[in-house]
Amino acid sequence: MPNGLPMTKNKHINLSQGQKAYFISDHHFGLDAKIPSQMREKMFVQWLDMVKHDTGAIFILGDMFDFWFEYKRAVPKGFIRVLGKLAELTDSGIPIYFFVGNHDMWMRDYLSTELNIPVFFKPEIFTINKQTFLLGHGDGLGPGDKSYKFLKHIFTNPVAQWAYRWLHPDIGLALARYLSQKNKLISGEYDNHFHGENGEWLFLYAKNYLKKHPGIDYFVFGHRHLPLKMPVDEKSVYFNTGDWLNHFTYLVLDGQTMKLHKFQ
Repeated sequence: MPNGLPMTKNKHINLSQGQKAYFISDHHFGLDAKIPSQMREKMFVQWLDMVKHDTGAIFILGDMFDFWFEYKRAVPKGFIRVLGKLAELTDSGIPIYFFVGNHDMWMRDYLSTELNIPVFFKPEIFTINKQTFLLGHGDGLGPGDKSYKFLKHIFTNPVAQWAYRWLHPDIGLALARYLSQKNKLISGEYDNHFHGENGEWLFLYAKNYLKKHPGIDYFVFGHRHLPLKMPVDEKSVYFNTGDWLNHFTYLVLDGQTMKLHKFQ
């Protein structure tokens, strides 16, 4: 099957009257950007408290962490506020779905076993209130970016991951943090400039996918760090969730309507 195409069956979610679905990505917790990580973590917890009253599902579309590597019995230190709040929401019955990004692609089963959050490693198709969504982080999709695609193939290789786990966690996690922030093939350039219809790789991916697999109402990705809404054809729309480094944006499915919002 072509790289990046969904591998599993369509998943169905029916929102009750008054419920909403939320889509968010690219928090990069652990990276002290314009606003320090801990402050952004507190903002995200506030956002989760804000949306929990009417949410029917929350989709986290990757790069919640600026780096993440799971050992069998060790995970990165920190993020306690965020992880505790997510656990509180899933314990209350709110479904949360997590898609790995290029910074947290080494996720294993920590979120699923400790927080009851399903983790997806490829784009997936969901039907929400009879509308069809193709959801994913977006890294490695579309034309171009060949160097990263080659690097991702190495990073996701089970043998390479097994070998890396032989490093002591103090060394392995420190190295992962360094590479996450310093290696531009991994971290990306976070280009906030719009490149037009012929230069936005995820939009081109959506157009090409729709030609072969019609029937997608919404393509929703992260990774781009730029909130976007672009019609793919007369019935389908590509959205990008933006980020929580500069834009603090997210998407809301309110009944039958998709809208971009900014957290104030």
